[in-house]
Amino acid sequence: MLTNKKILIGVTASIAAYKIANLIRLLTANGATVKVVMTKQAQDFVTPLTLQTLCKNEVLTDITNGNQWANHVELGRWADVMLIAPLSCNTLAKLASGLCDNLLMAVYLSATCPVIVAPAMDEDMCNHPTTRKNLETITTNGNMVIASQYGELASGLIGYGRMAEPVDMLQYLNSYFNPVVPLLNKKVLITAGPTHEALDPIRYITNNSSGIMGVAIAHAAKAMGAIVTLVLGPTTIKHNLLGLQVFNVTTARQMYDATTTAFEDADIAILSAAVADYTAINASTQKIKKDNEDGLTLQLTKTKDILKQLGTIKKKDQIVVGFALETTNGEEYAQKKLVQKKADLIILNMHNNSNQAFGVTTNAITIIGHNGYTKVYPLTSKDKIAIHICNEILQLLK
Repeated sequence: MLTNKKILIGVTASIAAYKIANLIRLLTANGATVKVVMTKQAQDFVTPLTLQTLCKNEVLTDITNGNQWANHVELGRWADVMLIAPLSCNTLAKLASGLCDNLLMAVYLSATCPVIVAPAMDEDMCNHPTTRKNLETITTNGNMVIASQYGELASGLIGYGRMAEPVDMLQYLNSYFNPVVPLLNKKVLITAGPTHEALDPIRYITNNSSGIMGVAIAHAAKAMGAIVTLVLGPTTIKHNLLGLQVFNVTTARQMYDATTTAFEDADIAILSAAVADYTAINASTQKIKKDNEDGLTLQLTKTKDILKQLGTIKKKDQIVVGFALETTNGEEYAQKKLVQKKADLIILNMHNNSNQAFGVTTNAITIIGHNGYTKVYPLTSKDKIAIHICNEILQLLK
């Protein structure tokens, strides 16, 4: 609950500004007092009257209004927290540089309260090196970031840059004011993404894993207080990796080496990566030509089994969680994997739905544990699935 919490919302020019009306409704319903500052351009997307009606306080848009002066110093001292949402690319650049050319920036620069931002911009803008540097700058300055989400954007593209939903921002603020950190200082090791097994300098064996699920688990664990190490295979998806210790790897052998080394100090290992089962015995040093009329025969050998190795070497106080992706007889295969690999839990994904598994932001899982333990989590966002997985691990810790 946010009873008696004073929240100052800064609204900037983005189509996502329409969501702020719902956010204000949620905040006031949870007991918060809300005041709003808008940039002039933000008013093209949502009217001050709409937000003023919902928050029951005057919405401020200019430093002066006739003979009246908006006391930006007082606003920044009044609030328990300032939330800038949506945060446009333009205002982000101003935050990073300290440019003060409107009321919102004057409030931000004089605020003595913590500041949280929720970026909203198109994927290319979100991924631009300057934008990423600006985000790094404002976090270094002490601001908190509610990461933008992967999904449909105003441009019609599908990618990162979508502002977090109002319910997610409400949850973030609830967690900020009422922190629950059950994994405080636990060292959590996570693998994510695919591996690439070279056939020659041009071609390789891989799969469609994007790493979205593993990165979501990393952020969920971090939010619960964990110290997170992420071993990430090659992926074309642009992930928010702020606050995570990341080891980028390419091959199954590199992932094996990085993971087994990091596991020595880990309390929990969650192996969500889709590691290639086979690699070439002798990868060609030159591009393989299409000269053989009979086709090409590849000689492959099994890659090292990371889950089996960790299950074998784990100490009594370490927890190992594996993933299983199946197309048929999923629970049967997952149960065998649980026993054979000496894991504590297996997270079963069934690859029989386009809304599950690789390359999408939603998933449905079945948790397989010892002594016949089974629990089904239906289709939802991977962010929420990540929280479910962390909560399942908490039950093992207890």
